[in-house]
Amino acid sequence: MSRILRNLYLTAMVFVLAGPLVIVLGVSLNAKKRLFFPPDGISLRWYVELLTHKEWLVPVKNSLTIAGASSLIALSIALPLGYFLWRYRVFYARALFVLGIAPFLLPPVITALGFLTFWVTVGMYGNILATIVSHAIFFVTLPLVTISLGFESIDHEIVEAAKTMGADSRTVFNSIVFPMIRPYMISGFAFSFVLSLNEYIVAYMVSGFTVETLPIKIFNALRYGYTPVMAAVIVVFVALAAIIFSLIARFGDLPRLLGALNPEQP
Repeated sequence: MSRILRNLYLTAMVFVLAGPLVIVLGVSLNAKKRLFFPPDGISLRWYVELLTHKEWLVPVKNSLTIAGASSLIALSIALPLGYFLWRYRVFYARALFVLGIAPFLLPPVITALGFLTFWVTVGMYGNILATIVSHAIFFVTLPLVTISLGFESIDHEIVEAAKTMGADSRTVFNSIVFPMIRPYMISGFAFSFVLSLNEYIVAYMVSGFTVETLPIKIFNALRYGYTPVMAAVIVVFVALAAIIFSLIARFGDLPRLLGALNPEQP
């Protein structure tokens, strides 16, 4: 009986989680400009419109630019900070770590208002650079956490052995430390990239209608009616996120990325 209940429970969870995605996928395939499910005819015209029409291509370009640049900046901040905290073990390490993750822990509206006030003050409101920097600060938590997990997974005996053999700090970092934390860096970049693509509140508060990202474009388009292009955008975003996280699960050390520093131990 317990096995039957378990299977029913799992089936219900799959239906709840996958049901909305199936509906959105069906809506994106409508041949007519209607949000019908099941779809009224099958067509890929809305995916073609997403990738060919300027009104959608510009937000796609802005979203990819902001996500890529902000993730690189976040990674460049998280790596030296994580390395410093791991190597020197200063007494204020915990305070620095909390400071690094604070932007992500605060309610997004509060963080967005802070960014809005700052960029208006310095005269850069509505600039794409302001959005990039804001997203980098907002999402620096993700690479910082993954990179910190990577550093904590390094056996200090390996580092000490390399120093004993005559390797200086730079050689130790380049030949031992960096290769070991590289998967964690890639994972942190991927997490930041995917969430930046889907972020709306900070981007809207910092850029308004000046720099239109895909989430902003979708919300703006809602004022003029629903179109299957919105469903196509969601399908593309979900597919992109699924591919990225599947690659992380396939080639990364997923148990350690989730916080299990010694997954082989019970």
